[in-house]
Amino acid sequence: MKKNNMPDEGNSRRNFLKTSATAVAGFYIVPRHVLGGPGFKAPSDKLRIAGIGAGGKGYSDIRSFYESGNADIVALCDVDPERAARSIEAYPKARFYKDYREMLEKEADSIDAVSVSTPDHNHAVQALTAMKMGKHVYVQKPLTHTIQEARMLTEAAEKYKLVTQMGNQGASGDGVRQMREWYAAGLIGEATKVQCWTNRPVWPQGVPWPGESGKKAPKNLDWDLWLGTAEEKGYVENLHPFNWRGWWEFGTGALGDMACHIMEPAFRTLDLGYPTEAECSVGSVYTGEFTQGYFPKSCPPSSHITLRFKRPTGKDLEFHWMDGGIKPSRPEELGASEQMGDGGNGVIIEGTRGKMMCSTYGIDPKLLPTSINESVNVAPTLPRVEGAIGGHYAQWVNACIAGYGSKEYKELSSPFSIAGPLTESVLMGNLAIRSYDYREPKSEGNGYNYPGRDIKLLWDGKNMKVTNFEPANQFVSKTYRAGFELPQV
Repeated sequence: MKKNNMPDEGNSRRNFLKTSATAVAGFYIVPRHVLGGPGFKAPSDKLRIAGIGAGGKGYSDIRSFYESGNADIVALCDVDPERAARSIEAYPKARFYKDYREMLEKEADSIDAVSVSTPDHNHAVQALTAMKMGKHVYVQKPLTHTIQEARMLTEAAEKYKLVTQMGNQGASGDGVRQMREWYAAGLIGEATKVQCWTNRPVWPQGVPWPGESGKKAPKNLDWDLWLGTAEEKGYVENLHPFNWRGWWEFGTGALGDMACHIMEPAFRTLDLGYPTEAECSVGSVYTGEFTQGYFPKSCPPSSHITLRFKRPTGKDLEFHWMDGGIKPSRPEELGASEQMGDGGNGVIIEGTRGKMMCSTYGIDPKLLPTSINESVNVAPTLPRVEGAIGGHYAQWVNACIAGYGSKEYKELSSPFSIAGPLTESVLMGNLAIRSYDYREPKSEGNGYNYPGRDIKLLWDGKNMKVTNFEPANQFVSKTYRAGFELPQV
């Protein structure tokens, strides 16, 4: 596997197998795949993967790579060995570490690629550290915690010529490709509006910060390593392993959890770039009569984000995101008893000639009204991924083996060149939410002003800067704790 500008060790290993039979005249070596029987894959032909995050989603990611048949799991890393027990048992030959930094240092010559399945706040530093070592990377959604990190990973993938993929597996599904083909065929005309929604969050949000518990972390959890890039603090209960998603310091809320799955079909279908504007409204929490709670550390219980994208025609496209159970109005073309999306989640793309709808991951795409679908026959023009959504992992593994610039690389569903701008657009919604909660003391000393509310943010995507509300720019990037700094590209 090609590593930066270093020799292609993977090709060297494979070329040895291919050329050794004729290296010495009159001497013949039977290839190992022949000795192993049909379907045998020599270890030297497999992608050697290290997994950062081996419990929960990390376990299922690692298993999916292994089940592709073309990968070996050679190293595992998790701050909680108890959570990682299934992975440790499933891959007994894989060396186990708690600290990703130690693992990457000691396994530098033993691995070709790294999978990152950790809380959002550590994605970028772990992925970029591996990328600077010349390792291909697969990173769970959302790609990063901040907009600046997403841009840096996108640039690093190109600079170091690495094979990358984000874990939004719906991008490999047939549904997204069918929607792209329908749109290219002009079935709904020019897109004018997109509406996306989710029933997330399904964890606490819009709640007060619990603070340090005064208790020691459980023996199975290395709290310092779990904090990683975040500010040093005593143990806080009920963050690990799941509820961290609802806190800005660690997660990205409902948007970060689901938007890379739900926004992606429209993002790809319409070939969107950076938004030009963002605005929001958020759900309020009242702690008493006419007493509104203020919980700036917590993501809100619900939100409605409106992004605008400039289209090639010069017109604006409205892109709506709703979470916390908020949904758009039912399209008139949808029957009274027909389900909108998959119920909890969905996407509707409106155009000048019609509308289309899908569920999470782009599943079950439909033109509206649904009665016309039986009479529509648009010939496939885009290659399908073997295994569709389930083939997302094998697609990346095979592209890593084939190398940067290969046919397999060019057919990747969510390389950072696509996943990076998508993630930036997702996080623009959070930029609007955090600006909404920004406050300044009133000059007369009684209360606060909230200058980020009831405005829209004007976004200079190229330069990653809000041009009309300077306080918003503090949320484009973040600071990193000593020892967990983000490497420079």
